[in-house]
Amino acid sequence: MALIRVEGAVKRYGAAVALDGVSLRVDAGNCLGLVGESGSGKTTLLRSINRLTDLDEGRVLVRGNPVNTLDPVRLRRSIGYVQQDGGLIPHWTCLANTSLVPGLLGLENASGRGRRALDAAGLDPDTFADRYPRELSGGQRQRVAIARAMAAGPDILLMDEPFGALDAITRSEAQAAFIALRRAAGVTAVFVTHDLVEAMLVATHIAVMKAGRIALQAPAEDLADSATGYAAELLKRAGVAG
Repeated sequence: MALIRVEGAVKRYGAAVALDGVSLRVDAGNCLGLVGESGSGKTTLLRSINRLTDLDEGRVLVRGNPVNTLDPVRLRRSIGYVQQDGGLIPHWTCLANTSLVPGLLGLENASGRGRRALDAAGLDPDTFADRYPRELSGGQRQRVAIARAMAAGPDILLMDEPFGALDAITRSEAQAAFIALRRAAGVTAVFVTHDLVEAMLVATHIAVMKAGRIALQAPAEDLADSATGYAAELLKRAGVAG
């Protein structure tokens, strides 16, 4: 079953075309990596799923419902979202940050949900619950951001360059934590990255974007064998043999 479906998505910013007739689907339980260079349309496509960006043409369906018929605030609260810099509220503790969405949704024991999310992200709540973002490393802050996105138990998670600002070792640790967390929760995810190797490691499926279009979409395990043209060039640059 497709939890997310994009059909003929077009988005323009003046004369610039960010999305040029994009269509794709993400089935329940899968993790789609959107890969491409800057300006390829990755983030615009991601933001169209939770209506942070509205399309000019085409449509996005989430759980079978066209998103332009849904209340955007309720839609966003039902979908986990992780920004590139984490987007944590700096003057709130880690626990206050992770309890935010469960509290907004009126769920029982929001604080308990926040603590469990921290634990699932590999951060002992007894150690980290009362710390502030400024007291954490970059990798720890990003784990808190992922925990916050997951605390209300969403079935969909969106992430925009979630590991891009981390050093190599911290990035590897954060990637591993996310892979384990996503598999344990069974969440369907879409994440943006410019790093094809990262996408092949983290995602179950990959969509390579160029100039607002999908150049190739394939299961991660099949990408090297099915890539041609621009996708094959990206693989070559990444040092991945086809």
